[in-house]
Amino acid sequence: MNDDQPLDPAQAGLGDMDPQAFRAHAHRLVDWIADYLAEIDRYPVAARVAPGEIKGALPGEPPLAPEPMARILADFERRVLPGITHWNHPGFMGYFGITGSGPGILGELLAAALNVNAMLWQTSPAATELEELILDWLRQLLGLPPGFFGVINDTASSSSLYALAAAREALDDLQIRRHGLAGRPDVPRLRLYASEEAHSSIEKAAIVLGLGQEGLRKIPTDDTFRMDPAALAAAIAQDRAAGWRPFAVVAVVGTTSTTSIDPVPAIAELCRRERLWLHVDAAYGGCAAVVPELRWVLEGCEHADSLVVNPHKWLFTPIDCSVLYTRRPDMLRAAFSLVPEYLQTAERGAVTNLMDYGVALGRRFRALKLWFILRYFGREGIAARIREHVRLAHELAGWIDAAPDFERLAPVPFSTVNFRYHPRALDAADPAAELRLEELNRRLEAAVNATGHTFISHTRIRGRYALHAAIGNLRTTGTHVARLWTLLQQLAPSVSS
Repeated sequence: MNDDQPLDPAQAGLGDMDPQAFRAHAHRLVDWIADYLAEIDRYPVAARVAPGEIKGALPGEPPLAPEPMARILADFERRVLPGITHWNHPGFMGYFGITGSGPGILGELLAAALNVNAMLWQTSPAATELEELILDWLRQLLGLPPGFFGVINDTASSSSLYALAAAREALDDLQIRRHGLAGRPDVPRLRLYASEEAHSSIEKAAIVLGLGQEGLRKIPTDDTFRMDPAALAAAIAQDRAAGWRPFAVVAVVGTTSTTSIDPVPAIAELCRRERLWLHVDAAYGGCAAVVPELRWVLEGCEHADSLVVNPHKWLFTPIDCSVLYTRRPDMLRAAFSLVPEYLQTAERGAVTNLMDYGVALGRRFRALKLWFILRYFGREGIAARIREHVRLAHELAGWIDAAPDFERLAPVPFSTVNFRYHPRALDAADPAAELRLEELNRRLEAAVNATGHTFISHTRIRGRYALHAAIGNLRTTGTHVARLWTLLQQLAPSVSS
């Protein structure tokens, strides 16, 4: 992109960009995006800039006069692109390997062009009805039974917050929506339960909902990092005896650090007996259920009161797109619906108004990109790609298990591998050795990422520093995984010296 073009004619007057100018710039930009996706390997995966470098390279004041679009695009390449960590890169294996797929990007482009607000059915009927349809398609792909109502949010943090707000609203004798929690001697302290491996968003939800951090009780896990149902039952009994009011349990299908799968059937039965709301965080692992032989990962979830799955994690959808399902949409609506006069419509009661099921009034047309993706790849194409990611992760895990100086730190039920470099000379039983192992693995992580060929992240598992490789990118192949393994083996001796 060059910046030697003059201003577009429309910039001298009023109104929007001239359609012909838009067409010319859009063609250039689409060509750039296509080349970017085709040649993304030529970029280092992680940004190589110092803190403040991007901001410091740009003017500190807004422009007074119009600037040519060509100059803006050139500055994007020169000033902004160096500060991008390329999540679409096939070597990106940190956190969870999300992908912005071609059909998803095209759907996002159309959604931006239409620029509708899907708050009411009336404000764009297609946006509401396509969301209803596509979430029923996804429900079928995941093997969930009919009766689950779905709504798209930005992230699982929001979806889980909304689900737990509905769980709190289900305590109808307390009338918390109307009277609140503060200063009420008639309201016992409420207790929420999740495993010690649950995502931090559950603790944030407890803070936002007025439960406080003490309102979340973290349940121990077994040797495969799954919530212990017996420990959960004991905790509930202890809390009831101590005057707490248990009201909800969060089970996880694919925990953030270890991708473990809580025993949902047993937890669901306990919740049924105790009359507690069961929310399942399947933000990462839930998408695997599209693969027929992995359908078991959602076993027991048919009994959940609510469940979240994130297409932007492992369903090739550009961020953001988080789907909240619930068998109790009445409670979700009771928690959030608030309709002032200016939002009253003649169709109310006969249609779904998506604004009623969360905090946000403004809602992007996120269903459009998901519709594009499910149609473009189809059930079989999606399953084949997820299946291959799982295969590649198991291959990497096999290499780690066979290597004398590396060890795996957690099972691999999906496509994420947690491991560490562990030279045989270091005895992990020695506290000093454990500190040394953490130092070595921090160095190894930094060295691998500094190559620009791949990017991994880290977590902590039972106090041990673990390297975290997540395979979930459409462009990641066996060659990229083998390159990561080669880099680890080549660089490990140098961090020990």
